[in-house]
Formats: sequence, structure tokens, C-alpha cells
Amino acid sequence: MTADLFDKRALLFLPASNPRAIAKARESRADLVILDLEDAVKPEDKGAARAAAVEALAVPWPMAVAIRVNALDTRWFAEDVAALARTSADFVVAPMVESPAAVNAICENSAKPVIAMIESAAGVLAAPAIAREAAGLFMGVNDLAADLRLPSDAGRGPLSFALQSVILAARAAGKPVFDGVFNRLDDPGGFAAECAEARRLGFDGKTLIHPDQIDPCLAAFAPTPDEIARAERLVAAASGGAQRFEGAMIETMHVDAARKLLARV
Repeated sequence: MTADLFDKRALLFLPASNPRAIAKARESRADLVILDLEDAVKPEDKGAARAAAVEALAVPWPMAVAIRVNALDTRWFAEDVAALARTSADFVVAPMVESPAAVNAICENSAKPVIAMIESAAGVLAAPAIAREAAGLFMGVNDLAADLRLPSDAGRGPLSFALQSVILAARAAGKPVFDGVFNRLDDPGGFAAECAEARRLGFDGKTLIHPDQIDPCLAAFAPTPDEIARAERLVAAASGGAQRFEGAMIETMHVDAARKLLARV
């Protein structure tokens, strides 16, 4: 299951209580759709959203589907997990994870692999241990910024260390890791810039909050034609061991990286 997540780039959140959004998502190009029972759903609608998520998963989907449950310490958590266990969901998305014990508890009760959201300072510090138990990691940038008491106009600069720490934790555990959502729906240029930054940092893809973000996200995280062509030339030229290639020294590591890029394409 974890290997499948490495193929994902565009991961779309939507309220499980919104049947129109579910219908649109089913027809979209998202790599993973996340039916949300948590932040996107009002407290009085939690039960209806849970039932709607179960109903939505009663029929096949063309892409992988996850359900984001309410946090472990809420009154809705037990019912969420019990309902989820009876569905065909591919993953559970767990919010506000701060320990590997939380991942294990959800996994055991749902019989599903867990994607852990890192949304607090405690979660960032525990990310190496969490990553070893989770199927993958999501950055929850909005909650993390609030937990760090950053001003609303702080931007992503103050989060850089936290983002890089979580990426390192995921890579050390051999797990995929995905950037957080971009909130400004009327700023496509800002979204494209943040996707480009996320790819440079090493994220595998990005979580999204609107279908209009899917295609730009897919494009941003796809290898460029130049990258593909160079990888093909490098693999073709490789003869084993260290050698000179187009003015640079390469070795097995570079060949393996090129093959991974081509496999992802």
C-alpha cells in the first residue's frame, strides 16, 4: 500500500457531507480523494457526513480514496473508525498525530494503512517515530502555523525548518510525504509558486482543497521533458561504477535516481 502512495501527486480533500463535491471528485484527475469527516464538516453534520462517506464508498472509484477521521480525542472518533473499517477505503487520514501510538491504534481498529497529518510542534518533533509506523505523512500547515503562534501574514518562511524536518523523517523511514493545502483559491500564480517550492524541497505531491488545483499540481510535480530526456540518456550511457557523463561525474546512485524518475513517468 505504501508504494502506491509514491505514485500520487494531487490529493484532493472534500467534505464528505457534500454530494455534489463527491460526484465531481469521482470524475476528476485527482490521484487520491480524501473524504473529510473532520475540519470541513460542522459538528451537527458529523453523523450525516460519516454515513455519506460510507455510501460513497459502496461503489467503485477510478482512483484511490481515503477518509479523514476526527481526532483521537473527540467524541466522533470511535464511530468514524468503526464505520471506516467496513468500507473499501484505501487509507485512513489521521489528523493532529503526535505519536506513533496514535497511528498504531487507528491502524489496529480500522484494519487500514494510516496517513498521519503533522500539524503541531509536538508532531514535528515526533515525526521520525510517526513516519516509521505510518503509510505516509501529510503536512498540516494551517494548524502548524497556529500552534507555532505565527502571525497570519507570516508566509511559509518560518515553517521551512518544520517542513524540512518532516521531509527528512519521511525519507529516513522510506515513506512518501505531501505538502499542505494552499488556501487562496483566487491566486493561481501563488499556488503554482508554492507547488514549485514544495517540489524543490522534496515533497512527493500536495494536498488540495479545490478541483481547479488538480491539473496545475499534476504539472508542477511531473518531471519536465528536459529531466526525462536527461534521465534516459544517463541510463543509456551508464556502464557501471563511476564515470563521466555530460561534463559531470556519475555513479550508481545517479543511475538509480534516473531509473526511479523514469518509472514514475
